[in-house]
Amino acid sequence: MTTTDVGAGTHVPSGGGAPVEVPTGTPTNETEGITRGRLVLRRFLRNRLALVGLLTLVLLYAVSLLSPLFAPWAYNEYDYTAFLQPPSPSHWFGTSQIGEDVFAQTMRGLQKSLTIGLLTGLISIVIASLVGASAGYFGGWVDRGLMWLVDLLLVLPSFLIIAVISPALRGSSWILFVLLLGLFAWMITARILRGMTMTLREREFVKAAKFMGAPSSVIIRRHILPNMASLMIIDVTITVGATILLETGLSYFGFGVQPPDVSLGTLIRDGSNAAVTTPWLFLFAGGLLVIAVLAVNFIGDGLRDALDPNSRGGRRRPKSARKTKKVATP
Repeated sequence: MTTTDVGAGTHVPSGGGAPVEVPTGTPTNETEGITRGRLVLRRFLRNRLALVGLLTLVLLYAVSLLSPLFAPWAYNEYDYTAFLQPPSPSHWFGTSQIGEDVFAQTMRGLQKSLTIGLLTGLISIVIASLVGASAGYFGGWVDRGLMWLVDLLLVLPSFLIIAVISPALRGSSWILFVLLLGLFAWMITARILRGMTMTLREREFVKAAKFMGAPSSVIIRRHILPNMASLMIIDVTITVGATILLETGLSYFGFGVQPPDVSLGTLIRDGSNAAVTTPWLFLFAGGLLVIAVLAVNFIGDGLRDALDPNSRGGRRRPKSARKTKKVATP
């Protein structure tokens, strides 16, 4: 049955009958009267895989950070009475060839890998947003110069360059390694943001801000970047997962995190040679790597569905689709 609006809060059925009073201000659909932030949050919370991924990632990071408070051994301590011992009450994940506690080492490696991934994602999106928005907004020689830099970095083999430069960083802070990863993780995103900025700069609200004399930096910060926030958030999650795998690969080949510090990559490298005879040296680090990357990917998929109004993944299904009721015919 359809209704016809005859006044504020009054609807008349199309087939006749008495008017139906609807309270003024009552939302007539799911999204009316809801702010965008609350709507995105509601759509995200409906995605069970995204929630599982978020809870898993938070739990992994919290346990890795707090493990020194409850773990019986530190990651740089040695038990000279237990070499290559399997998991036991005193060593939850077993011990290594030189008596290191594998649980403490794995938690330290997980913390380092997740931290590197998160920091690299933040650094890359900051650089990509500045370069992409500036190139798309100003155009001209600014656009040509920045895009020439992007094209140059895209054709360079980033893995080999990082592998060549990282040995020179041995003995220095691991933050320099994070900066090196971040410098090679933003180019494709910058190109996408440039194209979106070129479209947004022709919109009426941007032209109005120009007409009112707003500086270019203010227009980019308050009008351009907020309208690209959805893509930027999704890109951060993708970059975090890709960076964790990249750091693991570099550390596996000896070009990433350097001893005496550890990461999941160094632990997988040290335990891969004895994965069959002493599997606890390899399985815990490898399993946590898979779980962490899957959790980040689930979060990214959930954010994509929540931020994209055309996505079916974050929309509530009609009741008729969720549960079909059989109606008996008289």
